[in-house]
Amino acid sequence: MNLTLPDLDALFAARHSCRAFRPDPVPTMVIEQILTIAQKVPSWCNAQPWKLTITSGTETEALRAALVDAAKSGSHAPDLAFPTGYSDEYLQRRRSCGWALYEAVGVQKGDREGSARQLSQNFDLFGAPHCAIVSSPAELGAYGAMDCGGFVAAFTLAAQAAGVASIPQAAVASFAPMLHQHLDIPKDRVILCAISFGYGNADHAANNFRTDRAELSEFVDWRR
Repeated sequence: MNLTLPDLDALFAARHSCRAFRPDPVPTMVIEQILTIAQKVPSWCNAQPWKLTITSGTETEALRAALVDAAKSGSHAPDLAFPTGYSDEYLQRRRSCGWALYEAVGVQKGDREGSARQLSQNFDLFGAPHCAIVSSPAELGAYGAMDCGGFVAAFTLAAQAAGVASIPQAAVASFAPMLHQHLDIPKDRVILCAISFGYGNADHAANNFRTDRAELSEFVDWRR
């Protein structure tokens, strides 16, 4: 396959964080193709630190139930510390994304019950038939996490090319102790995020908005 730059741009533009999935499972052969493509990303010293624990069928349903129970307990304990705060343009972008989602699903400003209900969809994995828990060796620290970030991006793009929708989820990783135990993930690995994936429900309101991107001038400091 010969991809041109416009083809690649179209692929990036088509990818979005899917927040409503159909229950149909993705064939194992397609998942394997996505993984094989995604693992071609660069990594520090070619360490390839990513490991994925991928659920399907009854295993996804069991994980979904465990996450919903954990969310009710409120026992957040991520392996990787969450941001200490958002300020300036980062806060504005976060708010813009959140309100675009709420508007799409009919949640009004000030509706705490509605926003909490939408937030809880994270732990239902947005109805996805598959979930991949991404982890990295603790000894590789920030560099392992950075490499895994590249893998997550590649996974979502390869999935989009295969007609499979996806959403990376930090919220799921906030219950790391439960995930280590439930999925038998070794304690010497840092759980970074989840990727819920499957075939998207294009008719669902949560999938009918898109986020924008900053102008080059906002993130590039040219030195010529």
